[in-house]
Amino acid sequence: MDLTQGTPQEKNNRAKKMMLWFGIISLIMSFAGWTSAFVVSSSRPDWLKDFVLPSAFIISTVVIIISSITFILAKRALKSGNHKATMLCLFATLILGVVFIFNQFSGFQQIIDLGYNFTGPTSNVTMSYIYLIAIVHILHVVVGLICLLVVIYNHFKQKYSAENMLGFELAATFWHFIDILWVYLFLFLYFVR
Repeated sequence: MDLTQGTPQEKNNRAKKMMLWFGIISLIMSFAGWTSAFVVSSSRPDWLKDFVLPSAFIISTVVIIISSITFILAKRALKSGNHKATMLCLFATLILGVVFIFNQFSGFQQIIDLGYNFTGPTSNVTMSYIYLIAIVHILHVVVGLICLLVVIYNHFKQKYSAENMLGFELAATFWHFIDILWVYLFLFLYFVR
C-alpha cells in the first residue's frame, strides 16, 4: 500500500498511527534495556536470588488484563452504536486502571514491609530494579488514564462513531500495549532471578 495515496484525512490518520507505533517501539527498547540491565546485574554478589514478588503485583496483573477486556468491549459497543454500553465499559476501564496503580503501591508497601526501600541503607539493588521498572510502568499507565479521560470526554461529546474512531483506537492501542507490557514485566520479574 502506498502511504502517499488517499485523502488528506486518511494520510493524517496513518501518520498519527505511525507516530504512536514509533512511541511504542521506543518504549519497548527502553524496557528491554532495563530488563537487560536486571539480567546483567543478577550476577552481583549482593543480588537477591530468593525474592518473592508482592501478592499485590499478582492482583494488579489480573486487574490490568480485565481492563484490556473492558476496553475491547467498549470498542465493540461503539462499533454497534451502543453509546451507553461504550461509556460504561470506558468507565470500567478507567476504574480498573486506578485499581491497578493502587495495587502497585500496595506492592511497594509489601516490599518496604520486607525491609527494602528504594534507596538508602535499607535498599537492595534487586529491589531497586523492581521499584524502578514498576514505577516507570506506572507513569505510562497514568498517561494511558489521561488518554482514557480524553476518550471518555470525546465520547460524551459524541465525537466517535463506527466510521470515526481514530482517537478511540489510538488510546485503545496504547492501553493494550501497557497492559501487555506489564504482563511481560511481571512474568520477567517472576521467573528471572
